[in-house]
This record gives sequence, C-alpha cells and structure tokens, in this order.
Amino acid sequence: MVIAGEGKAAVCYDCIRVLGQVVEEESPIPTKKYEPTKPLPPREIFAQLDAYVVGQDKAKKALSVAVYNHYKRIWNGHKRSGSDIELQKTNILLVGPTGCGKTLLAETLARTLDVPFAVCDATSLTESGYVGEDVENILLRLIQAADWDVHRSENGIIYIDELDKIARKEGINRSITRDVSGEGVQQELLKIIEGCVANVPPQGGRKHPHQEFLQIDTRNILFICGGAFDGLEDIVAKRLGTGSPQMGFLSETRSEEYLEGSSLTHVIPEDLLQFGFIPEMVGRLPVTVGLESLDKNSLIKVLTDPKNSIIKQYQQLFSMDGVDLEFTKGALESAAERALNHRTGARCLRYVIEDTLMDVMYDLPSLDEVVRCVVDRHSINNGMAPDLFTKEGRKVELPPHAIKKSA
Repeated sequence: MVIAGEGKAAVCYDCIRVLGQVVEEESPIPTKKYEPTKPLPPREIFAQLDAYVVGQDKAKKALSVAVYNHYKRIWNGHKRSGSDIELQKTNILLVGPTGCGKTLLAETLARTLDVPFAVCDATSLTESGYVGEDVENILLRLIQAADWDVHRSENGIIYIDELDKIARKEGINRSITRDVSGEGVQQELLKIIEGCVANVPPQGGRKHPHQEFLQIDTRNILFICGGAFDGLEDIVAKRLGTGSPQMGFLSETRSEEYLEGSSLTHVIPEDLLQFGFIPEMVGRLPVTVGLESLDKNSLIKVLTDPKNSIIKQYQQLFSMDGVDLEFTKGALESAAERALNHRTGARCLRYVIEDTLMDVMYDLPSLDEVVRCVVDRHSINNGMAPDLFTKEGRKVELPPHAIKKSA
C-alpha cells in the first residue's frame, strides 16, 4: 500500500509504521512529577494502626509521631518554608519477639499513608563483592513497588526485617576475621539509611561497569527496621539489675518496677552496642520502639477484633459457599492457648485455625445442604470435626475419612 502526497511524492505504509515506531522510541514520554500530600495527624495514624494491630499502644504512639514528623518534614521541604534549619529524618527500630506485629505495623503504615512500601530480609544481604544480595537491591524493590516511578519511590517506606541477624557475631568485641554478613552489611547500610544518591541496577544482581543504573535519592525514604533480638532481654535485664540478685533495702522494689512489661521496652542505645551493632548504625536509628509479647487475651483479640482478623477472613471464605462460620468462646480460648504453647505469637494462630478447618473446607463444597458450621473447644484441642447444620437445624456428619482421631 502506497500513500501519495501532492506532486509525485509517495511513501509506503510499512515505512510510515517503522518511522512512527522510531519516533515513539526516541521521544521520551513526559511524566508528571510526584507531588507529596499533606500528612495525616498522629491521632488519625494511631486510629488506623489500632484498627489492624492489637495492643502495642506505646509502639503505635511512637510510630504515629515519628511518621508524622517525617512526612511533615517532606511536605514543608516541598513547599519551601524558607527556614535555614535542615531537618534530618528519623528512622525507626522495632524491637520485639516474633509474632508481636512488627511487620504488620509497617505494612499498615504504608497502606494508611498510600506510599510505596517494600520489605527486605537482612539475612540475605552481604557486603559488596561477596555471595548474596547487595544492599542497593532493597532500593530496587521499592522502585518496583512504585511502578518504576523513581520520584514516588523517593518518598516511600522500606522495612528491613531480621536486622538483629547482621549484628557482630562476637558482640561488642571486634574479630580479626571479616564479618561480611554482619558488620560489613551494617557499614554498607549506613549511607543509604542516612540519605544519599544511590546507583541501583535496574535488573538486580551484581553491579557491572557497562550496566546503566537508576539514581535514587534516599534522604526522604523512611527506613523501619525490625527484629526479635534474641538475647537482648538478658542484656537489658543485667543493666537494670533484674537478672541477678541485688543488695540494699530498695533492691526488691527497684526490680519489681523494672519488671513491669517486657524488658525490650527499656532498650537504650548502649544495649544495642552491647548486642553487636556499630555506633554509626545505632545513631541512624534514633527511635527505638520496644514491643511486648502477646498474652492469651491479646491473641483472642487478634482472632476477632482487627478489620482483617483471621476469623473474619475464614468467615468470608465460608460465606462464599453459603455457610455461616461460628466460633465459640471456648474455641477462641483454646486457639490462643495452642498459639502460646508454640511460642511464635500471632503467627501460629492461622496454623491453628487452618489445621482445625482443613477437613471441613475439603468436604464443604460437596455438602450443599450445610448452611452453618460451629467450631468448639473440642475441635481445637482434640481434632474433632466441627458441627455442621442444615437450614432446618439437622446435624450433618462429615465423611469418615475426614474426621480426625482424638488426641
């Protein structure tokens, strides 16, 4: 097909299509620059956290204030208030046992603020030049979460989990051997956490001299670090004097005062240094928030109270099959007790509920007459099948192969 113009000039359709593709590839697509929004006040941030995370009021309050100050700093900097005072960002360290809500707090914060959010595991990071991931890869994950919008990712949140795993293996004392997955990673993270212009390989992996990099400014990226810090409680208890006998008339009173709540709520920078972090790393995480372990009552609330609680999720799944799922008070208490015995906090609750409802979920789609499922204490503790009822109230038995033997 040939397209003729005025005179004797003519061009074929294939040439026009090829030229159009060349122009499209050569001409950069104009992108709208990211505009930061006004941050929510701390009370509203706390309310959002409270809707999804049970307990940890002290941690929620500290996070709400720190996050508000961080994004207020970005907002005022964007508006150019004219002040000569340069506000530095405040990164956050969450210290608490596994399953107490550290990751959930960070995820809820990112969802509340509507900013890019990325999660990184510190155990996979190593010093540059060694087998493992470079620290720049955590910035690549944030850029991917922002749909490759670098300007938007520069105002995001990065959660570094398992930070305690990069502590010095020998504690505060230095070793003559090179610690490439401990102190070496801490050294690599310093500039990124404090704020710098980092070169990020767009395809991940190791840096290559001929590879084009994405440049990202980390000065406005909020870093939230978390970890269980196993052994830190002993360091805090020793400093407070609650881990060893004391002398004096006020020794017992002083011990009882400090023993209220978890020892991790009394962490100070000196404890982190003793645990194995370098001073520069501790200085870049000025807000240290200690989280308490969840007790039985808190675990019961985790099952029922949050907007996306585990019970509500399974009730939603059962409602898709036209079945109402109910848990008795005894069932909730038994599930919390089983989770406490496993010592993994709220993480174990989903395993307990999934293990209890596995056989029911297997056969329920084939039982059209069932409209109600009731889980009691015996279903949680002894593995007995939950009670199934029809619309008329008649009880339905599961097939024999689905019923577990009593423990």
